[in-house]
Amino acid sequence: MTITTFLEQLADIEAKLQQQASATRSDLEKMFLSNNGLFTIISKQITEVEPTDRKTAGKALNQLKTAIETVLASSTGREVKDKRWVDLTIPGEKPEVGHVHPISQAMAEITGIFEHIGFTRVRYPEVDWDWYAFESLNMSPSHPARDEWETFFVDLPRSDEKGQVVLTPHTSNGQVREMERLGEPPIRMINIARCYRRQQDVTHTQMFHQFEGLVVDKGINIQHLKGTLDYFAEQFYGPGTKSRIRPFHFQFTEPSFEVDFSCHICSGTGEIAQDGKTEKCRFCKSGWHEVGGCGMVHPNVLKAGGIDPDVYTGFAFGWGIERTYTLKKGLEIDDIRLLYSGDFKFLEQF
Repeated sequence: MTITTFLEQLADIEAKLQQQASATRSDLEKMFLSNNGLFTIISKQITEVEPTDRKTAGKALNQLKTAIETVLASSTGREVKDKRWVDLTIPGEKPEVGHVHPISQAMAEITGIFEHIGFTRVRYPEVDWDWYAFESLNMSPSHPARDEWETFFVDLPRSDEKGQVVLTPHTSNGQVREMERLGEPPIRMINIARCYRRQQDVTHTQMFHQFEGLVVDKGINIQHLKGTLDYFAEQFYGPGTKSRIRPFHFQFTEPSFEVDFSCHICSGTGEIAQDGKTEKCRFCKSGWHEVGGCGMVHPNVLKAGGIDPDVYTGFAFGWGIERTYTLKKGLEIDDIRLLYSGDFKFLEQF
């Protein structure tokens, strides 16, 4: 290509630029600077100019580029793409808004219930020493819960004083930690955290949540424990719900009890009237639901926390939040694994 032809083409492009100077910025960029734009195409053709004339061609090309940039800079860049009339009084479309997970809802509700009677919400490690999870809770080295088939042990160096590292199988590891933190009673603790056990079925998951209550002070007895359980039952499940304690055995409480709450479907009678007949309640079968354990804090646990059991007594209770939540009225959940399935169709119901 001769230099004359090249310069003529540049002149034609500059003329078109001046003609289109009032166009929008986007149209100008598309016409001159896009992959198929006039300036882009002519720039590639400079290699066809004789080598001796390329310096002149390049200077002219730069001048055209400067002219294009000047026109673009003065362009408003505004373009009305949709001139349809808009009614601003029409309600907008609401964006999708999520909600708190049902287990988190239950945790917040449980926290509020106990804070109203002076409990303080705390949080202790989910990965803890064997000492806090077992040894300080009066569990012997041969206790079945300390077997690797029951507990997740973490592959970390063992401590001479506190043993191995475990994923906490219960929130009871917070009992002695709270005693150490406060130094002396009174103690009113509610500890909510994740726990881990090597079990997985419709009523158990390998990761679950527990809440642990601990009260230590002078003169604390079983009546205080029973009153606290009755209070929680009514607040969480509704007026008229009762609690029942049955003798049991736990290493860290003495005496120990299992806790039952009256069934909300049959009102604790164990029977339901249906079609003129009285039938056994299929939900509870007895009028009661077992939820967890409780008892008076064992003297050895108080000693492990640096508290004199001859001066102070206390009670503790704790059970799974998932189990507690699924027993609520109207929630007929027969597999707690659904709570962690990530199934929106299930979770959006709560």
